[in-house]
Amino acid sequence: MKNLFKMSLVLASAVLVLSGCNCFKKMAKNQEDVNITCTPEVLVLNNGKVDADIKVTFPEKYYNKKAVLKVTPVIVFDGGEVVGTTQYFQGTKVDDNYTVIDSKMGGEYTMHVSFPYDERMACSELQLRAEIKCPKGDCKEFTLVNLNNGAIPTEEEAAILAADGAEALALKRQFGLTIAQGINTLQRDLNYASAMQAMASGYQNVITVETKASYKYEINSSTLSKKATKSDELTAFQQNAMDQKDNDRIKQNIYVKGYASPDGPEKFNDKLSAARSESGKKAAEKLLKEVGLELDAASYGEDWDGFAELVAASDMEDKEVILSVLRSYDSSTDREIQIKNMSQVYDTLKNDILPQLRRAQLINSSDITGKTDDEMVALVRAGKFNELNEKELLHIASTGKLTEAEKIATLEAAAKEYKSAAAYNNLGVAYAAAGEGKKAINAFEKAMAAGGKTSQLNNNLALVNLMNGDTEAAKNYVGAASAQTKALAAAAEGNYAQAQSQLDGYNAAVAATMNADYTAAKQAIANDKSAQADYLRAIIATKQGDFTTATAELKSAISKDGSYAERCKKDVNLRKYIGNEIQL
Repeated sequence: MKNLFKMSLVLASAVLVLSGCNCFKKMAKNQEDVNITCTPEVLVLNNGKVDADIKVTFPEKYYNKKAVLKVTPVIVFDGGEVVGTTQYFQGTKVDDNYTVIDSKMGGEYTMHVSFPYDERMACSELQLRAEIKCPKGDCKEFTLVNLNNGAIPTEEEAAILAADGAEALALKRQFGLTIAQGINTLQRDLNYASAMQAMASGYQNVITVETKASYKYEINSSTLSKKATKSDELTAFQQNAMDQKDNDRIKQNIYVKGYASPDGPEKFNDKLSAARSESGKKAAEKLLKEVGLELDAASYGEDWDGFAELVAASDMEDKEVILSVLRSYDSSTDREIQIKNMSQVYDTLKNDILPQLRRAQLINSSDITGKTDDEMVALVRAGKFNELNEKELLHIASTGKLTEAEKIATLEAAAKEYKSAAAYNNLGVAYAAAGEGKKAINAFEKAMAAGGKTSQLNNNLALVNLMNGDTEAAKNYVGAASAQTKALAAAAEGNYAQAQSQLDGYNAAVAATMNADYTAAKQAIANDKSAQADYLRAIIATKQGDFTTATAELKSAISKDGSYAERCKKDVNLRKYIGNEIQL
């Protein structure tokens, strides 16, 4: 706490006597304290704003009954300023509606000030600017007073102030009383993007694709007619096997399954399906002779599963009744009896369904190995995004093998082509990691519009709004978000003690530092060798008075990321030590 105002008034006494501001002459003769304090002494960025409480204590028998004092808080920085809300004080004989200061009792008053954060404020001061007004003398209208020496503007200075240019700005700064220096902007280092969640690509390097065809048999027969060995379906099956034969990324597994339709005696049908599997295998070996693969064959008896599948896919009116029978009876004999009793549909089953189940089914289960990651990276770098499908695009973007710009370009291509929730969501995460908050929220909103109402997207919408400084919008999503996101929301509102225990890594270190828990902060980034971790360790060491460590960590941060060389000169946590206790 500094008694700055008292010092100013003492210095001002002689000047004010000559100032012609009558009511202030009498005030200046009072040697008792007028205290001004600011909490916090070092301003803090919180939720996109800079807030402070300024307490002014007027002593007893100090304030002139006819005086009016206009006090304006201002954050000043190189090339500009942000003006806060003005507070007016008046004596007991002033006929206005301002805060009244009793001439006998004095008083204590707190001004809460709040400024929207401006990037230029990183290196700044909070000043009070005062104007005085007396009923008589030279200050009948509000007149600026220099709170550092008590002077009012000379004629030349008044002309500069009236011009309202860069010189006027500089002069106003000279007249202001500095009550706090700098803004701690460490909250801005919270890494919201690191807690965002990508959606799974669904990518598999090896996929299995099945193609099927069938040899059809007459009832109770395991002998194939010449006509049964020739069909468009079988020709297509053969051609597919031939096309894949010489592809070294495809492993074909071809086998034959023999079936019988579920009508007639079960034991007979078991033998029949076995015989069909063997005759079907021989026909298939002839069909696929040029493919050069050995075929496996097996028999599966009565094909009740195929029966149910065909009935379900048909347009039969009573198909639900038939399916109910299948669910109600386990015995093959009981099922057949019940279905044959349904005379109104049995003819349809006998003519349309059962013949399709008298078959030997050929299945080609092909294991297809996709592109390698290196091949996908090469296509991305060649700009050949159209040679990658959506799953490949999302996959290669998630591997860490692309640069940040390449990753964004890949996901932009996926979003443009497929317009899926996963593509938009993952693009939003990439934008956020690159610091593109507005683009990120646009991508997440498109993901939502594409039907992506998922836990990941809800989480990401909470985080991107926090990243963009819109904590009110974030509240729409935080309730259903993860514990980590809730903790980041608490940190974004300055509740660092609440946030610290739920965070880890760098974010936990930032929260702990803001909570003055430096031991926990150091532990959270003990294994983090990044430039940002080095820089944070330099801040922590400075706060603990360990300037040897602060110097070493700051040098390390700058060697990894040169931007920290300029940042430290503006950082309120470090700048007064640079060139003194910290030699770079």
